[in-house]
Amino acid sequence: MIRFARKEDAPRIHQLIKDLAEYEKAPLEAKATIQQIEETIFGDNPVAYCHVAEDNGLVVGISIWFLNYSTWVGKPGIYLEDLYVDPAYRGKGYGLAFLKELGKICVERDYERLQWWVLDWNQPSIDFYKSLGAVPMDEWTVYRVSGEALKKLGTSS
Repeated sequence: MIRFARKEDAPRIHQLIKDLAEYEKAPLEAKATIQQIEETIFGDNPVAYCHVAEDNGLVVGISIWFLNYSTWVGKPGIYLEDLYVDPAYRGKGYGLAFLKELGKICVERDYERLQWWVLDWNQPSIDFYKSLGAVPMDEWTVYRVSGEALKKLGTSS
């Protein structure tokens, strides 16, 4: 049901990323190419990892994640970048199976946490995550530098 993705899954992973962006009302933000997915997830030095859910040989969901690190506890953890299941396959336990698989990796490797972001309007997902014991980290505010601001920051002396 859940397995590590293989390079030949890259086109379907790409499509599901685009579908997720559409669901999150940001279709123009999903700019990753199949080649970038192949390089960053399946290349010699991957920076992210991917599990897929299969139903009768069709990839119907993805969880894309990478390691983060807590200086306070001195241990790595998993940051779940994307969890998406094709709407036609929701309600069959794939989301829970993905989270259980990542939780298992955390336990086996002695990682301290599993964390992710969720859009504040995505109440079905929020309710699901809370049912698993996840707690919102609402005392923290996320900041991001990207685009032209990042170029300016990175080239300033």
